[in-house]
Amino acid sequence: MFHKILVAIDASERSQAVFDKALDLAKATAANLMILHVLSGEEEGSPTLSLIGLEYYPMLASEMTELHRKQWTDYENRCLELLRSYAKQANAAGVTAEFTQNPGSPGRTICQIARAWQADLIVMGRRGHSGVNELLLGSVSNYVLHHAPCSVLTVQGLIPADLTATAERSAPVESETVEF
Repeated sequence: MFHKILVAIDASERSQAVFDKALDLAKATAANLMILHVLSGEEEGSPTLSLIGLEYYPMLASEMTELHRKQWTDYENRCLELLRSYAKQANAAGVTAEFTQNPGSPGRTICQIARAWQADLIVMGRRGHSGVNELLLGSVSNYVLHHAPCSVLTVQGLIPADLTATAERSAPVESETVEF
């Protein structure tokens, strides 16, 4: 079935659920895991830097750049620790796991690593962007679904409470007919 499972994680809380799903599949199929994190400014929580308007304040721009460099290094190290933690969890569960952290565009990098590692399956999360948000922000999972060299399993992110409530209100209500 599956021999090599690539699990793409980010630094969000959703990643644990994605990793758990991949680990369950790896245990069930005796597959190896490659745990991947893509360093990208597109990721939620990654350090961002805007130098717009700072051309008039070169000293401040220099300080901002240095602060951003430090924040980025801290971010890289935090994510590497996360990868090590996931690899330890996998090894403790009897699954052979390795990890890699690569810079780049998340969707493209996931597909490139899957191709190079000859993955049978990619397991990744999905934030649930749709409509205008997906058009403006893009969708890593959508890109991977259309460009992956293998099967893809997307683990749905949390559905906001207001959407859940709307769906529950519109769901058919069970009723019982009593005849007299």
